[in-house]
Amino acid sequence: MRRTTALGGERAGRAHPGPRTVWGPMTALILALDGEVSLEAGGGKGVNLARLARAGFSVPQGFILTTRAYRGFVADNELEERILRLADGARGEDQSALEAASASIRALFEEKQPSSELADAVCDAYAALGRPPVAVRSSATTEDLPGLSFAGQHDTLLNVVGESALSRAVVQCWSSLWTARALAYRARNAVPHRNAALAVVVQQLIASEVSGVLFTANPLTGKRAETVIDASLGLGEALVSGRVEPDHFRVELPAGRVLERRIGAKAVALRPRREGGTVEVHEDASERVALTDAEVLELARLGARAAELFGCPQDVEWARAGGRFHLLQSRAITTIFPLPDGLLRDGLRVLVSFGALQGVLDPITPLGQDVFRCVLPRALASLGAPFSAGGQPIVVIAGERVFLDISTVARHARLRERIHAVLRTIEPTTGEALADALSEPGPLAAAGRLRWPSPGFLWLLCRALGNLTFDLCWPDRGRARIQRRLAASIKAFEQRCAASVTLGERVALLEEVFAWLPRTGLPLLVPGFGSGLASLRWLQLLAGSAPESQARVLEMTRGLPHNVTTEMDLALWNVARVVHGAPGAAELFRTTEASALARRCLAQELPASVQAAIEAFLAKYGMRGVGEIDLGRPRWREDPTALMQVLQSYLQIENGAQAPEVVFRRGAGAARRALDSLVADIRHERFGWLRAVAMKAAARHMWALAGLRESPKFTAIAMLGTVRAALLASGRQL
Repeated sequence: MRRTTALGGERAGRAHPGPRTVWGPMTALILALDGEVSLEAGGGKGVNLARLARAGFSVPQGFILTTRAYRGFVADNELEERILRLADGARGEDQSALEAASASIRALFEEKQPSSELADAVCDAYAALGRPPVAVRSSATTEDLPGLSFAGQHDTLLNVVGESALSRAVVQCWSSLWTARALAYRARNAVPHRNAALAVVVQQLIASEVSGVLFTANPLTGKRAETVIDASLGLGEALVSGRVEPDHFRVELPAGRVLERRIGAKAVALRPRREGGTVEVHEDASERVALTDAEVLELARLGARAAELFGCPQDVEWARAGGRFHLLQSRAITTIFPLPDGLLRDGLRVLVSFGALQGVLDPITPLGQDVFRCVLPRALASLGAPFSAGGQPIVVIAGERVFLDISTVARHARLRERIHAVLRTIEPTTGEALADALSEPGPLAAAGRLRWPSPGFLWLLCRALGNLTFDLCWPDRGRARIQRRLAASIKAFEQRCAASVTLGERVALLEEVFAWLPRTGLPLLVPGFGSGLASLRWLQLLAGSAPESQARVLEMTRGLPHNVTTEMDLALWNVARVVHGAPGAAELFRTTEASALARRCLAQELPASVQAAIEAFLAKYGMRGVGEIDLGRPRWREDPTALMQVLQSYLQIENGAQAPEVVFRRGAGAARRALDSLVADIRHERFGWLRAVAMKAAARHMWALAGLRESPKFTAIAMLGTVRAALLASGRQL
């Protein structure tokens, strides 16, 4: 039996009582909730609910009023230009302006009525449901997306009863596309207002006994093996809006056990009224558990199925009535970091952010990602190291960032402790995170047996031990030897790069850079600066219980000599002094944008003395830049804007005591005084004279070698800068 709808379309009788148009999803005003729905037609919430329904999940019956209906309402009432004028006139950071614009826009909607065609279509679809109490939910085209969520920014109306109330609820949902929060969110995320549209999902109301939200991954820790559930009594809007303290459950789904159960007060419950709308009921439910453990695990498994369907962790709203769970909406969790593609699921895997170790938190460019993903693993594999990633790539990419998979070594207690100690020194936050991740019992899969080191790896260890012995015996000579060899390595690499002609030859040099680090750089450098940093630990032990001993030991690290980064900063300060002394140059730098100064520098249009000083600086340090570990980022010699900004900052220093060279000398002097004061204090303690001698020796060793900690990166960046210049030359030849 087929009959024509008020829209001129057709629908056939079927087991599901919701409407079904035969029009395409881009032209239909009404779509069945279990049919094919596009994002453009049904919005984010509508698309996700339709997908759940088609997959067999229990989703309340209903229909979708598509974005075509919204656009038709706006066009019929000639609202678009008025809306955009108000929306575009409110700045995203001006809350009062956003509130005023929102109120004006929503008033425009309240003044208008849907066309008779649209009203008949909604009534027809509502009648097909049997005219039950319904929930009317907004579903924007920019809502509930994997990388963007407008959760809570558009209206939801519960227990809407009757055709007139439904018509008003639909218009109210449409107008909620223009709430102040939605206006601000679109502005912050560069979503044009003109592209925004909103569908409306109408579903039979579930008069839930219990309802709540479920996260298929822990939103606080990011653990994918944990499901987090909040549950309260009555309709879920009270929980979603933060008006109730719910019961809280944390579940480890693979093991099928509830890890945490915290019973909330649940003092407020939202209940449907017979005549429509809801009523807030205050009751004492602190002794009543909203869900049994069996129900918690059943719900967690349901969430896992939804996450598998969508291919990512989900934030699910659910309701329980008549002994059955129903899913009310599902969207991606946008607050947890994505996992790398193809990551092995053999227990907890430990990934360390390479960018965090280097202080680079921005995304890595595609070229930089390829270098780390393709070149670095081959260089490490060539060492024949005694461990591997167990089938998982050592370098993985997630969220456009580079991570090192240290899971294999983290499974071995001795290696784990050493890694933890190194991370605490290099990047304390990462070290603390590693300790937290490994603190729970049994988080890692069982450790495999470490492979016996290859002859090549043993030879590297022998070289490192030989260098360590030399550095311990003669720290100053050891440092000078390291510096000579690093300079020679850079010069030799530059000569090989200059001799390369083809693009293939220049790309191959990338592997040489990464091969140099483990084969030559680390055996040379790690014993040097590593023993220097070890001397710091020795100083802390020698200081013992002297007053403020640890603070004074840390004071001894100020003004650390032989640090290439400090030397670079002082060299740039000398350039600033040249700028200050050149006639008119200081005024030029104070009144000109840094980007304009950079253009003039590249065109060699700065005052002669200033130009010469900057070019001399760039000749030595021009291969550096912001985010310099990323080969795809420009270097200072390509774009010196960042240098001009630093020079402008230096020129604002009027107090000579704040000059970088003075600050450095003051720090070095404070370090010497801290040593003298500690030595004087411990001389009066047991074995004080011996400890004093040892402390002086440890301090000299630290000052001689610890400053080299920046040298491995400096050398690698120098080589990468040379390769980048060659690749750019090849690009210009194409």
